[in-house]
Amino acid sequence: MIGAGVFGAFGPAAGAAGSELLGALGLAAVVAYCNATSSARLAARHPESGGTYVYGRERLGPFWGYLAGWSFVAGKTASCAAMALTVGHYAWPGQARATAVAAVVALTTVNCLGVRKAAWLTRLIVAVTLAVLAACVVAGLGGGHAHASRLAWDGAGVSPRGFLQAAGLLFFAFAGYARIATLGEEVRDPARTIPRAIPLALAVTLGVYAAVAGTLLAVLGPDALAHSAAPLADAVRAGGAPGLVPVARAGAAVAALGSLLALLLGVSRTALAMARDRHLPHALAALSGAGGAPLRAELAVGALATVLAATTDLRGAIGFSSFGVLLYYAVANASALRLSPAERRPPLPVPLVGLAGCATLALSLPPASVLAGLAATATGAALYPLRRATPR
Repeated sequence: MIGAGVFGAFGPAAGAAGSELLGALGLAAVVAYCNATSSARLAARHPESGGTYVYGRERLGPFWGYLAGWSFVAGKTASCAAMALTVGHYAWPGQARATAVAAVVALTTVNCLGVRKAAWLTRLIVAVTLAVLAACVVAGLGGGHAHASRLAWDGAGVSPRGFLQAAGLLFFAFAGYARIATLGEEVRDPARTIPRAIPLALAVTLGVYAAVAGTLLAVLGPDALAHSAAPLADAVRAGGAPGLVPVARAGAAVAALGSLLALLLGVSRTALAMARDRHLPHALAALSGAGGAPLRAELAVGALATVLAATTDLRGAIGFSSFGVLLYYAVANASALRLSPAERRPPLPVPLVGLAGCATLALSLPPASVLAGLAATATGAALYPLRRATPR
């Protein structure tokens, strides 16, 4: 979760919500909490690779599982391209696309070497990212330009749709806990580990994001934040520490690499589950190596992400991905409603709020993103009868 979103999402969100940015962050966190709780309870009951694709199939029927998997694979493959392009724009702006392609190829190779190596690399990237964020927060607050008055809410000019759109954009920065669930077959004691890991990860992430958002608002103010392409770098500069600006840029690139690593890993596992049911080419279901990694699925996702990174626009990729991930979690919440009390169903308001929140935030995204997402969903639904799973 602590990836490129924290470096790039707050500017566009401030443009939509203004001084109500922290409120929008809170709303995004509430929806994320509901999704995380539903996902954790479902993952404990269904510790298989595939996440909501499996939950929807088992709890709602094959079509809904398929639709969740389709949304996840399509949206998150686009997100892989977005994260790779973020790496390129921060690390080598003059050769952004070439750098993006190189990042996808390198991290696909890491994933193919085994999940244990990928997990260690993820920990290293998260540690570096947290250190950079901490340095930026300290520099921003310690430079004498932070004013608590800029944190005060001022709803003038902020529409309800703008507030919801900001929450939808910030939700994109939270998305990531599904990776724990999609790796269900590779987690030790999943019934105990997953329900503890997801809420803990969400709580830590919310704390980090609140500290960063508060710092950006206090240092830059909502207007300057809304017009900043690199808000953390601008906050560090305003705080009187221009020497940390390259560190902030490097941190953003490292964070985007961490997001890309996790995305490639999670998307390939959902593709594996769909291929097992023949909703994707069955060849992708083959496992290789001592750890039983889905090598073909990893290579296929990496290849598609490479093509997208070389040809697509960053903003379009992020918007499309946001719609897809919200639809994915809507199916997760609907699936959680089908759990029985004996299966430790979440309190009823949790999946209900999560389902309504996902639908509302998805439809509040920029119109182009909504239309593209609806078109992709309709395409997947139309293909379902043609690619229906054959008997095992």
